[in-house]
Amino acid sequence: MALEKIQKLNSGVIHMKKEVRTVVYDDELRMEAYRFEGIVQPFPSHFHEHYVIGFVEKGERVLSCRDREYAIEEGSIVLFNPGDSHACVQSDEGTFDYRGFNISKGVMFDLAEEVTGKRELPGFSRNVICDEEIAYHLRLLHEMVMKGTGEFKKEETLLLLLSYLIQNYGKPFESCIPECRQEIEKACEYMTAHFTERIYLDQICRHAGLSKSTLLRAFTKEKGVTPYRYLETVRINEAKKLLSEGVPPVEAAIRTGFSDQSHFTNYFNQFIGLAPGTYREIFSDNFLSEDNGRGSGDSE
Repeated sequence: MALEKIQKLNSGVIHMKKEVRTVVYDDELRMEAYRFEGIVQPFPSHFHEHYVIGFVEKGERVLSCRDREYAIEEGSIVLFNPGDSHACVQSDEGTFDYRGFNISKGVMFDLAEEVTGKRELPGFSRNVICDEEIAYHLRLLHEMVMKGTGEFKKEETLLLLLSYLIQNYGKPFESCIPECRQEIEKACEYMTAHFTERIYLDQICRHAGLSKSTLLRAFTKEKGVTPYRYLETVRINEAKKLLSEGVPPVEAAIRTGFSDQSHFTNYFNQFIGLAPGTYREIFSDNFLSEDNGRGSGDSE
């Protein structure tokens, strides 16, 4: 695992206007680590299918999440459950420095079972906290992942971090999901099933059994995003999966229903903070390993 190589590559590729955006994928922990420095980009309302645990190192922003607004600053820790709609924008004239981890549901299942003895997803009861002990473990873990060091201390630190989070800020994941009207869930199911196609609002409304105005009001209230923003997020999340498997950005754009490459690149950067090609690059060692494995098999 050449984490250090990837880190240097990414930093070099994404130095723009004094911004530094570094991301690595840790094969051992099976999760992504981000570090943004000097960021001014606002992030519109969106959600993820994974957990996010992040730490603000510098700057002040207004964060909107689950119908609440927070002022986040140096020392703030952000916690997002899968599906938590959130947005943020700079509130001072400076820039924003941030460290964070993205943890998939599958990995969180394994971690939670290790920590609690129960194979069930945890949920974070608060989206913004200030906690020195968690901040210490979070920073330590992040530095080890970014440097590609730590041996078993890295896993130990992750388990200590999750143990403290679940003990002090955890609750069953199901209780973090708002009760949604059946019609809204039908609309979500339709968009998830047809995201590769060109979808019209009429089609969603017919499937959900709601008028356009009722759907827009009810959907936005329940999900925290408009139906179209929900569809965009589904497409971006699917594109991330394809890119992590080595699919070229142009093909990923086509397979996820984007009208053109420029449209896809703009939305991906807006939602993820990285260009699609840069995101794909962090998994390049995995592609090489798979290719070598297939090559060995063919030679036999």
